[in-house]
Amino acid sequence: MAASHTNEAGGNSAAPFQGSRPAPAGRSALFPARRRLFIASILLAFLFHFVNWKQAAGCALLLLLLNTLILPWLDVNGSEPPPGPHFNREGGTQAAPAPSSGLRTGFTWYPIRVLALILLYPHHLHIAAAAWAIMALGDGMATVIGEGITCSRWSKLAATLPWNRQKTWAGSLGMVIAGTLGAYVLTRWIAPEIPPVETLLVCALAALLGAAIEGLPLALDDNITVPLVASAFMFCACFVERSALDSNLPYLGRRIWAGIAVNLAFALLAYAFRAASLSGAICGFVLGTAIYLGYGYKSFLLLFAFVLLGSAATRLGLAKKAARGVAERRGGARSWREASANLVAAAFFAILVITTHHEAAFLIAMVATLAEAAGDTVASEVGQWLSQRAYLITTMKRVPAGEDGGVSLAGTAAGFAASAILMGLGVGLGLCGPYRFAGPVIVFGAAAAGNLFDSFLGATLQRRGLVTNGMVNFAGTSVAGGLALGLALRLGL
Repeated sequence: MAASHTNEAGGNSAAPFQGSRPAPAGRSALFPARRRLFIASILLAFLFHFVNWKQAAGCALLLLLLNTLILPWLDVNGSEPPPGPHFNREGGTQAAPAPSSGLRTGFTWYPIRVLALILLYPHHLHIAAAAWAIMALGDGMATVIGEGITCSRWSKLAATLPWNRQKTWAGSLGMVIAGTLGAYVLTRWIAPEIPPVETLLVCALAALLGAAIEGLPLALDDNITVPLVASAFMFCACFVERSALDSNLPYLGRRIWAGIAVNLAFALLAYAFRAASLSGAICGFVLGTAIYLGYGYKSFLLLFAFVLLGSAATRLGLAKKAARGVAERRGGARSWREASANLVAAAFFAILVITTHHEAAFLIAMVATLAEAAGDTVASEVGQWLSQRAYLITTMKRVPAGEDGGVSLAGTAAGFAASAILMGLGVGLGLCGPYRFAGPVIVFGAAAAGNLFDSFLGATLQRRGLVTNGMVNFAGTSVAGGLALGLALRLGL
């Protein structure tokens, strides 16, 4: 059966396991043993109310022990798909699916993901539990509802997402509802001091974001991306306070209109000079306005510097890069994909600058994301211009310039220089914190780490076709911003 959503094991839905109730002929069970175990294991998260993070990590390790030693011994995940036809989404038949090699590894990786959430948020176990609920309950119910409606008389209601024909609106809605309820119950149980309305709003937004990520046409396992993105959002949202926004309201009136005017003019110029496509100009206008709101013209100057450096680097040796087939498409004009990949993280942190009382920390995070984006763009363009050969960052094997994950000495040096320029501009504008050295060091270090992580993803996931270049760029800026934020908060900035 062609599943509407990927299952918890990271593969497509398969036949029921031994010990589960037999499915009707022609269709697989909506609640096989695997799925029931994954959903039932969320009950362990209720223990987080009584334990510290080390004991919670112990619970995850016990789950890992159960999944890797006990369940295989019981042959819970070893059955073969039943013979006979399997119905696809359009109502036709297809060959029975082969046994998924990801089933056993799914049992192993599931508790490892839970352990990673606990280690990422040791002092905020309610966030780890909520993200766990979105992963287990939300994604599980998305599969159940998507498959159930597709295989029922209500199959006409299972309209597919326009950008991903393997997902349905019904499944995504089921993920939002189940994820929200699960995350809300666990958050209220573990952290009852958080107001109920605030808890519900944050959990709903996190589940909605998780459903959006899960609906993207990515080959990467969404049980990795969904909990990571949802938990990061919840962590940042916990800092939002109404009093912080109220204190900034006197300035926001002028900033909104100034931001709209400046970014509209900027977008029109970028489109006129073919530095951006129409979609890129519109996306840049929206995200640029959000960045302007963060710290007025000062945060916009950082954005302008990034665009200026990136555009200049793109045009360096354009004829030479075009002859070698590594030049940017559309003459270097950025579309909405490039604009969102490079600016979404910066816009997110800019909004948090004016809605939290940790202004300095989120400003440092915003500067780090733009510094990483500038460094990555300049490194790629200069490396392709000056170097015919690059080296794969994972193995140091020689590859042609422009290859995913390839780095060169000239490109790396140019990228670090671009990040340093953005960092220096941030220091000059007073956006790198109250301390003389801590903020700038954090910004440059986080930007460099983000660039290296970007290259690592390019050499591993992107080369295998699991992610797109835009997703790699987004991951690089997000890692730089997240690392900078964590260090800044650690230092009390």
